[in-house]
Amino acid sequence: MLQYKKILLKFSGESLQASDGFSIDPDKLMKYAYQVKEVVELGVKVSVVIGGGNIYRGLNSKTKGFDRIKGDYMGMMATVINAVALQSALETINIKSRVLTGFSMEPVGQAYSQRRVQKAFENNEVVIFGGGTGNPFFTTDTAAALRAVEIGADVLLKGTRVDGVYDSDPEKNPNAVKFDEITFTDAYAKGLKIMDLTAFTMCKENNLPIIVFNVGDETSLKKIVTGNKIGTIIKN
Repeated sequence: MLQYKKILLKFSGESLQASDGFSIDPDKLMKYAYQVKEVVELGVKVSVVIGGGNIYRGLNSKTKGFDRIKGDYMGMMATVINAVALQSALETINIKSRVLTGFSMEPVGQAYSQRRVQKAFENNEVVIFGGGTGNPFFTTDTAAALRAVEIGADVLLKGTRVDGVYDSDPEKNPNAVKFDEITFTDAYAKGLKIMDLTAFTMCKENNLPIIVFNVGDETSLKKIVTGNKIGTIIKN
């Protein structure tokens, strides 16, 4: 039985990073594609936002000699590269998908609209959002929250390297305590860095729960959509 019928999956570009420190690891990409395939075949409507940090990070543009706005646009284009890569991976395993971008990039992808999302879902396609919000100064976390609210997703699933939200970095502190469930208010009060504040506030104000989980565990996504308690859920 499905707990969530329409999801937005967010994971970072770094999670696709190859051993050379940039570009895309094809094995990692296919692992994500197969996870998406599993839940699509259960009847879940899936949308995806991928960061672009494996290719370029706009926030670091000033230190690299670029104007911040130009750097952000470069970062947004990096997310489109990852979106097209995921689309290609899904198509090799017979899962239909559509890339929708925050700004016009045809023929790579169509410009985002709610109507196109609805049509894609009606055609049983995975929707991959590239290009962030289409505006500088906004992160892919914010893009994920915005698109999730716009399409009426049941939940925003944020894939990370760890299996949930902790009171400190579990990769540095072996005694870090994990939260199975926490409210938006308590997470903010504790200063937990789950998403950027704009994205976090958007989810809170629109009563959109966030589940943080370990995207490296290939069984997690299916378990979440079928109602298993995986990772940490943040809700009102």
